[in-house]
Amino acid sequence: MKSILKQLRNNHFLSFAGNMIMAVIGMLTILLLAHNFSTKEDVGNWVFFILNMVTLADVFRTGFLQNSLIKFYSGTDKERSASISGAAWHIGFVITLAGCAINLLWYLWYVIFHPTVTPATLIMMHWFGIIFLAMLPYSVATWILQAEERFGMLLVVRGINQCLQLLFMVILILTNHLTFLNAVYANFLTCVLTSAATMIAGWDRLGTIGKRTKESIHELFHYGKFSVGTSIAAQFLKASDTYIINFMLPGNAAAAAVGMYGMAQQLMQVIEIFIRSFTATAMPMISAASNQGDNNKVVYLMKKFAGMITLALIPICLVCFVGADVFMHILGGKKFIGSESVGVFRIFMFFAILLPLDRFMGITLDMINKPRANMIKVYIMLAVNVIGDIAGLLIFKSIYGVAGASIITFIVGTLYGYWTLKKYLNFKMGDIFTLGYAELKMLISNIFKKFSKAPIGE
Repeated sequence: MKSILKQLRNNHFLSFAGNMIMAVIGMLTILLLAHNFSTKEDVGNWVFFILNMVTLADVFRTGFLQNSLIKFYSGTDKERSASISGAAWHIGFVITLAGCAINLLWYLWYVIFHPTVTPATLIMMHWFGIIFLAMLPYSVATWILQAEERFGMLLVVRGINQCLQLLFMVILILTNHLTFLNAVYANFLTCVLTSAATMIAGWDRLGTIGKRTKESIHELFHYGKFSVGTSIAAQFLKASDTYIINFMLPGNAAAAAVGMYGMAQQLMQVIEIFIRSFTATAMPMISAASNQGDNNKVVYLMKKFAGMITLALIPICLVCFVGADVFMHILGGKKFIGSESVGVFRIFMFFAILLPLDRFMGITLDMINKPRANMIKVYIMLAVNVIGDIAGLLIFKSIYGVAGASIITFIVGTLYGYWTLKKYLNFKMGDIFTLGYAELKMLISNIFKKFSKAPIGE
């Protein structure tokens, strides 16, 4: 047993386990709130405020700073890393205060022109800036822990945040005090306590803000303006399918189609979490190699991860393809068996195999300090996807056309990423699969050897 636990105690497993656990706890929290809020309006207000307003603001801040911090922080000496973390704090404060200023203007506009504003809207206006500020230390700490490849501690921080949120919501439910306002209070307290824990532990490195330099601030800002563009384009890429379906199909048909397409997208989250977990661990490794000027190692790491994960996904996608009806039944119930959701999910499995290639070429462009090239790649994919979705609906009159357009989108993204990356690094597409197969075979062989040698009961 100890031998097995030792094998699982690595960054890749910790990252994957952390993403899965956080997704489950987050979903459980949302389900509890949805079932226990007294009105549908409270559910809608919570979704709009926390899952849209606050989350989107945090996506902007994270998109601007996370990749840039990892890029310039990983594999550097103590002085350089302190300068970069200090610069991240400086820009983080600027973005946060800008968000608070916009929130204040929004509040004043409502007070002057809409004096009959609803209580829920007032709550949102009062608490948005405060919560956004309270999240900052927690956010910076997670970026730094990822850059330092301390995924065990990253799991702890994220676990504290999600478990506190769930705990406070359960307390409110059990004491019959669950209201939208009290849920916002609980969210604020969760952010404060999580941020306080990271500050006490020193994971957020707030003390380095005095070591920032004009050069390090300029580096992060210049990089961040492209990485945040990539993040925004990626968000639109994820949402564009449902927006176009909703816009182009009539009335109730649009709502039903969006529901079926959305169920297939929810199932895809399992594949997404698997890939996202490995990109999270690979980013600081590729960045460190790039910062040390070792392009051979950069190429090796990119080929290794992209190849291994692509090959590992093939049997997973086959199982999902064959068992699509079963999985859809588990997620959505009997009404989704044999529905278009099943067919859409099966189509998704074709482009799912392309996802590791697309993602790793993208993050490699970011980590070798070519964020503009990656941003262009994502915007090209967005344009192809929008055109493909519209054409698919016009030609096939079905959401199958939209799902099929996604295959073309990721083929284009992968080919453009390969063509762009070839300008800076020397490798061939076939090398990715050759190395990936060799590394995956070696990994499986080593696991079997170590487990077979472990004494029974150990």
